[in-house]
Amino acid sequence: MPPAPRRLRALPRPHRDDALLAAAGLAGGVLLWALGVASYGGVRPLGGAWVLLPLAVAVLAGLYRRTLPRAGFAAGCAAVLADLFTRGSLATVLLGTDLVYAVVVHGPPRWGRVLPRATALVTLGGTAALLVWLREPAALLLGAFLGLVSFLPASSGAVVRGHREEARAARLLAERTAQLAERDRVEALAAERARMARELHDIVAGHLSAIAVHSSAALAADDPALSREALGVVRANSVAGLTEMRRLIHVLRAEDEEPGPAPRLSGIGALLRRADEEGARHGLRFRLEEEPVRVPLPAPVELAAYRIVQESVTNALKHAAPGEVRVRLRHADGLLRIDVTSPRAPDAAPRAPGAGAGLLGMSERAALLDGTFRAGPEDTRWTVRATLPTQEEATR
Repeated sequence: MPPAPRRLRALPRPHRDDALLAAAGLAGGVLLWALGVASYGGVRPLGGAWVLLPLAVAVLAGLYRRTLPRAGFAAGCAAVLADLFTRGSLATVLLGTDLVYAVVVHGPPRWGRVLPRATALVTLGGTAALLVWLREPAALLLGAFLGLVSFLPASSGAVVRGHREEARAARLLAERTAQLAERDRVEALAAERARMARELHDIVAGHLSAIAVHSSAALAADDPALSREALGVVRANSVAGLTEMRRLIHVLRAEDEEPGPAPRLSGIGALLRRADEEGARHGLRFRLEEEPVRVPLPAPVELAAYRIVQESVTNALKHAAPGEVRVRLRHADGLLRIDVTSPRAPDAAPRAPGAGAGLLGMSERAALLDGTFRAGPEDTRWTVRATLPTQEEATR
């Protein structure tokens, strides 16, 4: 069976403005021909209606000045050349100049760069040839006319195209800038949410863990005095947690006010004394081994160190076996080293539930300051180690 013939590709639909322009050119050309005006006279004038044939070709090419600019340009050049062999119609010439403009504006970028130069060379070369041939001043007028119908539309089209490309580039740059700004906003929002989550966890988790541990003890105790003591600890931690929550909410709402003082290393002693009281029922003792810090530390370092110790103490209250929990702080060589070790019982159930958010928060705090963090079992103890740079540049 012979192969089916290849179907010709359908012509694109003309743009509405191009159709209106072509219709106006056709009407104007026919009217000028009917009135017998606006004719410039060709090289070999042909009378009658021959002048309408190039006009029809130019009108047809004008229909596709946007959709098929190169084909329209070629047809327009052919129409103008053919018009020279009639008595000439200015309507055909005007449509031809518009096709030169259109191919520069709507055609490939290479045409927009090459055609203005080519028409400039044609204008200069044609004017020189006319001067040599005619040797009359009229040759300059013909050269100017050649420039008007070739170089002028090509150069004006190049200017328009350049402005459009600049506007397009500016629009793309604005869109890209908006996308980057939106991405920065989303990242900043995510970072702020993560920071708030860490602060909320560090502030409340310790108190809630103590409440969970002592409320369980109060329920299990048969001695009313022990239950009353456990409930007293529950109430104290509830009040402390509520106070911390109110402080955090106040900081978040008071945008124009200075935030309250952040926790500092000097508060770790009081933190361990409270933990010692809460852990006494479970056989836990807390001891601080602190080497004097001889230089002031940046506030972000002190806050991160305090929160890491606070979370480590909270985890010890929930998971550690009876024994001594040691907290050691050392500052040397531009580094603050934090070591928290606690006895562990591998098979013991935790006194309060946990989801691992505290370890993640401590790791994030250390990473934000270009520090290191590690937590895990070592022999019979659970060890938390963090190293925080104390140089001012590392905290900016």
